[in-house]
Amino acid sequence: MSHDHHDERPRLTPEQTAAALNPPAGRNGGDLVVETLQGLGATTVFGLPGQHALGMFDALRRSSLTYIGLRVENNAGFAADAYGRITGEVAPLLLSTGPGALTSLAALQEAAAASAPVLAISSQIPVAGLGGGRHGYLHELRDQKASFRDVVKSVHTVRTASQIPSAIAAAWESALTAPHGPVWIEIPQDVLLAETTVPVVSAMDATPRELYARPELTAVAADLLSKAERPAIIAGGGVVRSDASGKLLALAEKLDAPVVTTFGGKGAFPWEHPLSLQSWLEDRYTTDFLESADVLLVVGSGLGELSSNYHTFAPRGRVIQIEADAGKLESNHPALGIHADAREALSDLLEAVDRREDPTAPERVRTVLEAVRERIAAQELTLEQRLIASVREALPDASPSFWDMTILAYWAWSAFDARHPNTMHSAQGAGGLGYGFPAALGAAAADRTRPVLAVSGDGGAMYSIAELATARQYDLPVTWLIVDDGGYGILREYMTGAFGEATATELTRPDFVALAESFGVPAIRTAPESLTADLAASLAAPGPSVVVLPALLRMFEPTHL
Repeated sequence: MSHDHHDERPRLTPEQTAAALNPPAGRNGGDLVVETLQGLGATTVFGLPGQHALGMFDALRRSSLTYIGLRVENNAGFAADAYGRITGEVAPLLLSTGPGALTSLAALQEAAAASAPVLAISSQIPVAGLGGGRHGYLHELRDQKASFRDVVKSVHTVRTASQIPSAIAAAWESALTAPHGPVWIEIPQDVLLAETTVPVVSAMDATPRELYARPELTAVAADLLSKAERPAIIAGGGVVRSDASGKLLALAEKLDAPVVTTFGGKGAFPWEHPLSLQSWLEDRYTTDFLESADVLLVVGSGLGELSSNYHTFAPRGRVIQIEADAGKLESNHPALGIHADAREALSDLLEAVDRREDPTAPERVRTVLEAVRERIAAQELTLEQRLIASVREALPDASPSFWDMTILAYWAWSAFDARHPNTMHSAQGAGGLGYGFPAALGAAAADRTRPVLAVSGDGGAMYSIAELATARQYDLPVTWLIVDDGGYGILREYMTGAFGEATATELTRPDFVALAESFGVPAIRTAPESLTADLAASLAAPGPSVVVLPALLRMFEPTHL
């Protein structure tokens, strides 16, 4: 089959030709950055200016890009991460050099763990300083990109203005190639500031190639699943990231296979479906059920610590693992490893499997869920269960929620019904504090038509208090629920359990209501019995709001110890 590649070449309109021949005066390297981003389809950028990056920020003024400026680079990274997760599009993150760039590292680690397409563009010291000489430039690092290489998918250094469009296009393609992830570009200060005669960037193409399953592997997987007696499916974050929930549902129903979602895969399968084991992955009843499957299909998960009940999971049947990250294939369990995007692989499997009828499957699922419920009920955790129910009741079905690392979030991983795919997000990929609120701001910037919920503990909230100013400045519709238990609640629990008492977990904290109001953000102190009404009212009101819930929560007993 011959391909006429000539026809695929981009062509200029007469207007674009005229613009190329007569570029406007006064453009610099920063203009090439924003023109390239616009040409690739970006509409919103996040960031925080710094001295070396001013050429890039000045160019925003001459562009149609919407800029959302956060107050701490790490929070800007979390906002970009959420924007990328919610839209599936690349989220540009503009940063300065040295300290400004390095402050974003923890957010980029979360983006990498959660496969969020963040395009970090940082400035760099002038070209003359590149290469590790000790020139003493402000913000100078011996090798700035080395600090990012272990965290992001790819790193790109620009040395001349003409390299800018190609470097950004290559990084863009890298960010969107399955699995999605963060990428890093650095551009020296003088390249951003120097006037350029490079023509205006018109249209750019950086379409990633699809990652299809190899047909012989699909054939073997389909044969195993069609003949299985007790198949089961674990659906991970890859199902959500690749928008494959519909394919997953169709396959599960064709096979009568029970489905459990990982914490990163929340919402990938309907919670109340007769085949839904929900997401009680930290429960031994669920673990036992999955171990007893004769064929286990794992889609878009590496079966890491949280997804394997802390590595106590030991499957006895055949495992089929579909995973876009080649490094995660069979990294924890021997399997038929299929390196593919979840959506494409599920689509192929759906065509290849035979229909399998198993009238006992819903009953077996019910038995597991009832056993889980009884185990939780025996622990007298009514407050915690009531709070999860209250949040679910107050939150509109289509509204996204962003959960920080806090006890209510650990409950939500297992117990919260994310009623739509790609609506419930947390920092469980890398597990860093401070994710919830800035991430919710990024999601609200992506879609202002729905209110967004952020949930933090008082410890995590202190990481992002500064972003109350951002929420107010851009009038973003985010309601921030702060569960105030006077310290790092889960660490207090871990330490008391391990050592008999807790150290370094108790915190002096502000009056969160007064603090929010000082930023011009309406706030209310609530109680468990009034949480549903207060949260619903705050979510219904326009713009940002804060709801503070003083409460001391406990976790359910672990089953992996």
